Amino acid sequence: MLPDLSFFDKLATAAAGETMSRFRQKIEIENKLDDGFDPVTAADKAAERAIRAVIEDTYPDHGILGEEEDNKNLDSEFVWVIDPIDGTRAFITGLPVWGTLIGLYQNGRAVMGMMDQPFTGERFISDGQSSFMKLRGGEPQVLKTSGVTDLSKASMFTTTPELHTGDNSRRYFALENEINLPRYGVDCYAYGVLAMGHADLVCESDLKPYDIGGLIAVVENAGGVVTTWDGGRPEMGGDCLAAATPELHAKALEVLNR
Repeated sequence: MLPDLSFFDKLATAAAGETMSRFRQKIEIENKLDDGFDPVTAADKAAERAIRAVIEDTYPDHGILGEEEDNKNLDSEFVWVIDPIDGTRAFITGLPVWGTLIGLYQNGRAVMGMMDQPFTGERFISDGQSSFMKLRGGEPQVLKTSGVTDLSKASMFTTTPELHTGDNSRRYFALENEINLPRYGVDCYAYGVLAMGHADLVCESDLKPYDIGGLIAVVENAGGVVTTWDGGRPEMGGDCLAAATPELHAKALEVLNR
């Protein structure tokens, strides 16, 4: 049986208890890479531990795939996919476009998901049938994508063009040249904006499962489409494309795969 949305609220509250006390504060930043920069902070680690503790207490047999801790029980029917802070670069520079991502997979398929932005009080969440945005203290609002079907009228997010390397750079810019408005730099928040109907495409390269797992159900159940660039399921990450409509998605894929 799937959990109800109140359980996701509980997970979000647990994570926010660790992130908000550290946001826009002087905190130590570690670099995961010897060559390059992949930051992690005490907020990332503490938030994932808090999320895991709630899951393990309630669903001890479920699997967990997370960014900062070892994976467990990945052969379970239900697997939680956790990114405690998606957008750590935004977090450490004080920008409120990071989020806590939590997805639930059933037999490898994303069935529920959440992106929580505790600083703005916005929670984008899907129960597996519909998607909602809840403002702190407000009533849930049903999310619906824009309905745009024409590339020449579409707006598109990517975290940064530098994310796309090698031939992916050529492919990405071929798509950017077809759309109306490119925007950069909002990490997971882009998918929330897409689900709200204010943007039409998100195009990313080389994602990990936890970068996308909490967002799939939110976009799909708002009317959108999320796949890899070859049209496959996105649950394990890779090069991913999210679109407001099936028609727009098909046209964007055609450009990416010319």
